Amino acid sequence: MSFMVVDKLIDTEPAAINVWVKDRMVYIELTDFRIIAFPADRFRILSKATNEELKNVELRLNGYALRWEELDEDITVKGILEGRFQL
Repeated sequence: MSFMVVDKLIDTEPAAINVWVKDRMVYIELTDFRIIAFPADRFRILSKATNEELKNVELRLNGYALRWEELDEDITVKGILEGRFQL
């Protein structure tokens, strides 16, 4: 998403406004209204997590990161959008 401000182009990367997990898929609703999903099993730590542990995800850093406190795992929204998966 880009905005024109006083003859300058400013790029803003989308942030998440909502996150949830269903059937081991992590869903993210972005500020640009897209909903994207990825399998939790694409990340080492998440692949070993129980379904209940996966559901305990929070948005952090104003929606630019996902955090699983119990698992001590952080994933950036930018990394997800760029397809940077571990497995």
